[in-house]
Amino acid sequence: MRKELVAQVKRVVVKVGSGVIFGRDGVDLANIRAISDDICRLAGDGYEVLLVTSGAVATGKGDLGIVGRPPTIALKQAAAAIGQSRLMRFYKEAFRAHDRRVAQILLTRDDLANRKRFLNARNTLMTLLEYGVTPIINENDTVVVDEIRFGDNDNLSALITNLAEAELLVILSDVDGLFDCNPKENSHARLMPLVEQITPEIEAMAGGVDSEVGTGGMASKIEAAKRATLYGVGTVIVNGRLSGALPRVLAGEELGTWFRAVPDRLKARKHWIAFTKKTQGTLFVDEGARRALLEKGKSLLPSGVTRLEGPFERGDAVRICDLDGRELAKGVINYSQQELALIMGRNSADIEPILGYKYGDEVVHRDNLVLKI
Repeated sequence: MRKELVAQVKRVVVKVGSGVIFGRDGVDLANIRAISDDICRLAGDGYEVLLVTSGAVATGKGDLGIVGRPPTIALKQAAAAIGQSRLMRFYKEAFRAHDRRVAQILLTRDDLANRKRFLNARNTLMTLLEYGVTPIINENDTVVVDEIRFGDNDNLSALITNLAEAELLVILSDVDGLFDCNPKENSHARLMPLVEQITPEIEAMAGGVDSEVGTGGMASKIEAAKRATLYGVGTVIVNGRLSGALPRVLAGEELGTWFRAVPDRLKARKHWIAFTKKTQGTLFVDEGARRALLEKGKSLLPSGVTRLEGPFERGDAVRICDLDGRELAKGVINYSQQELALIMGRNSADIEPILGYKYGDEVVHRDNLVLKI
């Protein structure tokens, strides 16, 4: 089964959690070297590998005398500023032993939320891979604030699968995979080798954050797997401290938990709208518009909009909700809040007479709209 799933994989995103490269005594250089060795081995076998690594904050916080997680954003940013270059040096030295080059890529959500910058970042990654350079990607914690955070590197790695058009996401964790219950609390917990579909029941199996050095837990890994699989990318959660975990996964060995990709993948642009572009406002629509969106696959017209919450500008992403506030979809809007306030509830034929111009008949075109997942 696994060998069939990995047979067509050539480009892989590997996410390394803080719990994998940190031990009780700090940075685990031996494991950084082991993971780097595995990536270089895969590269030698013809795979293109992009590495998403956590650990900058954890690497630098000791210099500030911080135990546990930094209590403020400012301290986190300072720790990241100290730790990021040090972390890159560890990887650079490990890759150099195999005559492999690496490149540092630091991103914020804003970098990917803007479509032009998203495509520029993609071009950079493709060029690096073309020249045999391994991109090492991390969130730019030195400048990031809550408004432009990815949330955690699990989420970032899922977005990178879309950005890089990868075929597999491997999340190296400090656990063996997804269990049907918490193995720390139940000795009879059973590892789930294959998840066909990420259902609410699967999501409920995940717990919360359980680390002093990381920001994610199993819940964030399941969310990352959900996002990647919706783009058509299979996802594996595996113990990153297992010897040779990466090449063993690519060889088809039954390690960890494999999340099967959905058969009807979201197109790249719709995946970007659904998961990367941040929402700026909310539209509330009537029952007729709700049915048109959900049952008929139609665009949203101004006649169906009853109320707005903003602010938002033309080209922003907005939430589309029914009259009870239940989210139906997310989409890129054709009109600003000020413009839509003048034309909502009106027919499309009235747009130009009211505004003096028209960007289109639709408030949100179906090609720029993703139903709630």
